[in-house]
Amino acid sequence: MKLSVLDLAPVTSASNVAQSLTNSVDLAQHCEALGFHRYWMAEHHNMAGIASAATVVALAHIAAHTQRIRIGSGGIMLPNHAPYIVAEQFGTLDALHPGRIDLGLGRAPGTDGGTLRALRRDPADAENFPADVAELIGYLSGAKSTDMVKAVPGYQQNIPVWLLGSSLFGARLAARMGLPYAFASHFAPDMLHQALQVYNQEFVPSAQLQAPYSMAVMNLFAADDEPSARTMMSSMQLQFVALRQGRPGLLAEPVEHIEQHCDPHALAAANHALSYTALGNAEQVKRKIDQFSKDTAVNEVMLTCHAYDHAARKRSFAIAAEAFL
Repeated sequence: MKLSVLDLAPVTSASNVAQSLTNSVDLAQHCEALGFHRYWMAEHHNMAGIASAATVVALAHIAAHTQRIRIGSGGIMLPNHAPYIVAEQFGTLDALHPGRIDLGLGRAPGTDGGTLRALRRDPADAENFPADVAELIGYLSGAKSTDMVKAVPGYQQNIPVWLLGSSLFGARLAARMGLPYAFASHFAPDMLHQALQVYNQEFVPSAQLQAPYSMAVMNLFAADDEPSARTMMSSMQLQFVALRQGRPGLLAEPVEHIEQHCDPHALAAANHALSYTALGNAEQVKRKIDQFSKDTAVNEVMLTCHAYDHAARKRSFAIAAEAFL
């Protein structure tokens, strides 16, 4: 089974953005040595606890400090950008690191309404997503040398384009366009199985992909024992509760007995969002990932560990790798 990594570049209450990005380089190198297939980062804005807002810049830094692992976006929120600029940016990444770059695209803005206005975008831009994806693919793979407008770098570089989603919309669009599909089940579990079913049933072969190829994301909190793993996970639970209550902030230090620190209804909502989580010791984590892979029949499982302690995060990925890679 192929395992990959989603890094949300956590900024903790005891660190800063510079340390977070340094940790991301270290994690990417660590996961490359462990044998993980790809390493993605996500675009989020106006979130103090996530350092990957300038996703292309962060990916360039990661790619320059690794050698083999695929590097990509999970994802670029296309309504925030002109497709032509994205084509040039990823064309540049691919020129610098040929054969290693993935371009994952999302339809959500990845931020709040006020920040969307600061980005000079209109909320209605998301309605243009299918056309924008087609335009972007045209710049990357369909352009001819005689075209008046070409993405340079970018055109004819055939960089793999993925569609990301957490609903049936992305699944249907990926199927119709013949693109690989990644589902954000690490925070949006409800539509996972239905979306994968729609994607597989409606898939139309394309120049990029002849058969469906899917990936789904799980949270990972692995340690020597289950209590330690549960304590590690508490940082993400606290952050989810705060985010849902309109208080986004830095990743908090973990706590024991999370139920003593949160309103029970808020905690229940957070736990539901984090339903697809591999938590525990090596045997428990292996069993959980294995079952997830069988239940979804995805081609690839992507793991994300949003942990406070960097060493514990690295250890989590090592435990998963020891079980599968």
